[in-house]
Amino acid sequence: MDLTPVPTAGRQIIERYARSGFRVSGVIYHGPVLVFPDLTVAWDAASARDVTWETLAPVIEHGRVEILLLGLGRSTSAVPAPLRAALRTAGIALEAMDTGAACRTYNVLVAEDRRVAAALIPPA
Repeated sequence: MDLTPVPTAGRQIIERYARSGFRVSGVIYHGPVLVFPDLTVAWDAASARDVTWETLAPVIEHGRVEILLLGLGRSTSAVPAPLRAALRTAGIALEAMDTGAACRTYNVLVAEDRRVAAALIPPA
């Protein structure tokens, strides 16, 4: 799915998502990714059950995230309450949704200069 992002100088913008991965600011990533306003990295989570405090450690370590958008493929599933609570304690609000919605929401929030990150699993 191609997206029409709002141009934002110096920010990572999600331009496309597909079963194989993502195109972020002109770079193609195969598989899941973590997208921050200043960088994009491969992410070691192939499904919702792989989303743990450990796999989200790079988000915590980044230190400049207030909102984490979790794109879980074509559907959503409940995020375990202890994980949601641990993120909240770290000052991060978690919003789980399908990957397409997470990509679109990320682009809007980063254009507003919000402290946002997206943890994205490609839609199967």
